[in-house]
Amino acid sequence: MGGVSDIMLDLVGLLQADMESFSRSERRLADLVLSDVQSAVNASIVELAARADTSPPTVTRFCRRLGCQSFADFKVRLAQSRFIARRYLVPPSGPETATEITRHIVNCAQTTLYSFFEQIDPLAIEAAADKIVGSSYILSFGSGGASSMIANELETRLFRLGLRVTASIDHQAQMMRTAGAPKGTVIIASSTSGRNLPLANTLAIAGEYHLDRIVLTRPGSPVAEHADVLLAIDVPEQDDILRPSSARYAFLAMIDAVAQTVATRMQGRAVESMRRIKHQLMINRDGDDTQPLGD
Repeated sequence: MGGVSDIMLDLVGLLQADMESFSRSERRLADLVLSDVQSAVNASIVELAARADTSPPTVTRFCRRLGCQSFADFKVRLAQSRFIARRYLVPPSGPETATEITRHIVNCAQTTLYSFFEQIDPLAIEAAADKIVGSSYILSFGSGGASSMIANELETRLFRLGLRVTASIDHQAQMMRTAGAPKGTVIIASSTSGRNLPLANTLAIAGEYHLDRIVLTRPGSPVAEHADVLLAIDVPEQDDILRPSSARYAFLAMIDAVAQTVATRMQGRAVESMRRIKHQLMINRDGDDTQPLGD
């Protein structure tokens, strides 16, 4: 593993992944470290060797095998690994049965939506809708997780209104589409963390070409800095690491609010496009006018 000493090694991950390839003494060391990372960080090489019933030279070889230059380097990187993801080093506590988990998810979703509603800026939603209605083309960007889903969902919301819109969840494609976008293009970008630096870079490029940028993200973040219209979403996350993030409910509510505001602005144009889609769905799917406009 030479040549990686200057990289932020995930030592906890390496210890877990390489366990089967370790010798007996190395496995004892790995088990000892994983059972109490903080104690391993605080221990001297002699103390750690004694606890694992091995020798200091074995500890040194163990550290070098993991890509560390020395035992001191090992402790520094182990401390970094613990600090970066300390919530993931201990078994999580939380609901366990399907009923408890479902109740917890619903409660968190409700809390998120109430928090979202209390902080919405209706003027920003109105401004975003105006820019979308006046656009000639729309690019919907997001990547990495929930933001990818939001980008695709927004495309679905808007194309049904008869608008020209394309979603992209690939960083390089986003940059290329931005650079080649025609005049009148509006970019709608989503980032749940606000720290998606490639997306921030693409938005900066969009600014160079004077493209309007509507951004759904946390206020004060690198992505938010490049917004012409900021649809701020800043909802707290829970400590339960096993539960999917509830932030996506707030983002879905935001794009629904934007989409319906756009549809209200467009009136007849939107209704005619939706009527044609519903006509084909009734003929080719189920004949039921009460079903959703999609599936």
